[in-house]
Amino acid sequence: MGSSQDLGRVLVVDDNAAFRALVAELASLSDCRVTSVETLAEARHASMEHEFDLLLVDLVLPDGNGLDLIDDLDLAAHGSIAIVTGHPSIESAVRAVRKPVVEYLVKPVSMEVLGRLMSDAHARARARISRSGATISGMVGESAAMRTLFEQIRRVAPLDVAVFVQGESGTGKELVANALHELSGRKGRFIAVNCGAIAPDLLSSQLFGHERGSFTGASQSHTGYFEQAQGGTLFLDEITEMPLNLQVYLLRVLETRALTRVGGTREIPVDVRIVAASNRDPQFAVQNGNLRADLYYRLGEFPLALPPLRGRREDIAPLARHFLERLNQRYGSERVFDGAALRRLSERNWPGNVRELRHAVQRHYILSDSQVIAIADDAAPRAVTESDGSVRFAVGMSFEDIEREMLLKTLAASGNNKRRAARSLGITTKTIYNRLLRYRSQGLIDDDLLGSPPEEGEKAD
Repeated sequence: MGSSQDLGRVLVVDDNAAFRALVAELASLSDCRVTSVETLAEARHASMEHEFDLLLVDLVLPDGNGLDLIDDLDLAAHGSIAIVTGHPSIESAVRAVRKPVVEYLVKPVSMEVLGRLMSDAHARARARISRSGATISGMVGESAAMRTLFEQIRRVAPLDVAVFVQGESGTGKELVANALHELSGRKGRFIAVNCGAIAPDLLSSQLFGHERGSFTGASQSHTGYFEQAQGGTLFLDEITEMPLNLQVYLLRVLETRALTRVGGTREIPVDVRIVAASNRDPQFAVQNGNLRADLYYRLGEFPLALPPLRGRREDIAPLARHFLERLNQRYGSERVFDGAALRRLSERNWPGNVRELRHAVQRHYILSDSQVIAIADDAAPRAVTESDGSVRFAVGMSFEDIEREMLLKTLAASGNNKRRAARSLGITTKTIYNRLLRYRSQGLIDDDLLGSPPEEGEKAD
């Protein structure tokens, strides 16, 4: 039995004592707590006083129709709603379909169905606790892995040590870095830099600044990211994409806490907390010569590993609700998922992790014609991304799915460097860019991954 805090809260509205007793007995075995009422008036009072994760509502009540209760509910405050009746009719079924009802159940209800509803209620209860207490800087997670991560962030944030964040693309590495900054107590700015998105010959100037006249086009002095983050935090994303000569200078800056601008002679003291990140295994990057070992040990004073979304499936439903709530707040709507939608989302592999889930929720929100968002059963097999960098394809996947999974995985392994990924795949960067444009229009990626178009003159395959 779970703690009283994370018990699923179930409201049973039924004047049949035997059914109420059955539900109560099953709930006790499913980490759920039941509130039983017999009338519509009692149900209205209970739903205003408490938040429920599951409502089992009979149609025929002594003082009215159970469907009338749904019109009075604050749907955002409650979880799933199931209509239970011993007197089914086409009229009541049609009316139920027009409301945010998860299921229309006819008595006698099977133990399997009731057990599934109780399981969903318990999962929502844990998600509810997650939203109230297990969140940091926009990250949502109830899983043991995320709770451990949140605790590690809280412990290391106030300390003046470098942190190395490793995780697949879309797991939220920048959110972790931002959380470390917010909890650090530092008064300076949070500056995020993608080392793979800046041309190597410009990265030195962007990071460390330059003096006027230090190179062609340097018409005035420039303050680099280090100086802009003075007293704050500098997030170096995709650190393995930094040229080795710059890694040497970065290490020196970290050791001496001072830098010299490109073309300058004066040493400038810097007080900057460094958070580095990579979607590659840093040990492999060191072995392959992409990351200096001495720099890694300096950056990895405290390593943090972000679990992929497929490894914490219990977080998918609360994350989906979180993204939907943000859309509702932004557009003044009150849309909700039906129970089946959340189950279907939870069954997917999400190779694009939290970013892909966020885009999927947004896409379903845009395409939904109803206040209740339903998601069709996705029978198409999905690729499973392996931890060693490979991708396992399932029989039955479409060629389009295979192409997309391979392209995105290769791009991620190349640090989002389109030229390098193109060489690996034997295609042009123009072809990659065109594919990414299509994926963005489908809501599968965001603008950061799309990047800028390739140089003119390069033809697509």
